[in-house]
Amino acid sequence: MPLIIFDVDATLVYSNKLDSKAFAQIYEDTYGLPFPSIDWSTYPHVTDDTILKTVIEQHFQRAVTEKERSQFKASFLATITKNRTFRPTEYKIVPGAKKLLEFLINDSDYTVGIATGGWKAPAVMKLDFVNIPTTPLIISGADGKTTRHEIIEEVLANANKIQASFDRVIYVGDAIWDVKTTRDMQIPLIGVRLKGDVEVLKKEGVRHVVKNYLDIPTFMQYVKEAVPPI
Repeated sequence: MPLIIFDVDATLVYSNKLDSKAFAQIYEDTYGLPFPSIDWSTYPHVTDDTILKTVIEQHFQRAVTEKERSQFKASFLATITKNRTFRPTEYKIVPGAKKLLEFLINDSDYTVGIATGGWKAPAVMKLDFVNIPTTPLIISGADGKTTRHEIIEEVLANANKIQASFDRVIYVGDAIWDVKTTRDMQIPLIGVRLKGDVEVLKKEGVRHVVKNYLDIPTFMQYVKEAVPPI
């Protein structure tokens, strides 16, 4: 039984950086200081917890408190909800994603997980926005986790509670940090590049890259063939 784990942003859902901009604006409104960058590759690890922790340390030379992390997460969730209300067309599904997820969920030969570098609640909300089913997905987010490795490991641990072992684990993601993580963990990766710039990932050693999920047979063939990035 294969376990297929998906990222969320730009892998299943995209919002034209609306969420990244919201993250930065909430920080600036809260602390009165400019947010350094929404180029997530400039941070030690691309998870919401680590990004907030890093910026707080840079600006105030202290650790982020649990109270302010919780308040920031609540503000972020509220802002995403507001954006969905007033800018609904910004949230779009990667073509074919809903049909693919339904296909996998309805086939008992597959187990499906979500491992997102974002916090779990906003990620689930964004999937709901575009009507991607979240049950019975095994979902893990950045809550309380420093690295993307930890997020994937939590999905694996929870999946193993359902199925003792998997003959194959595949991750599906869009970004350079997905390449680095799966290379480190030696997990096969299927890349996704919505804009069609598949060479971005191929030059990083990703053998199989899709632009969308409209061709389910080809995607399922990649599930069989995918290898860890070289």
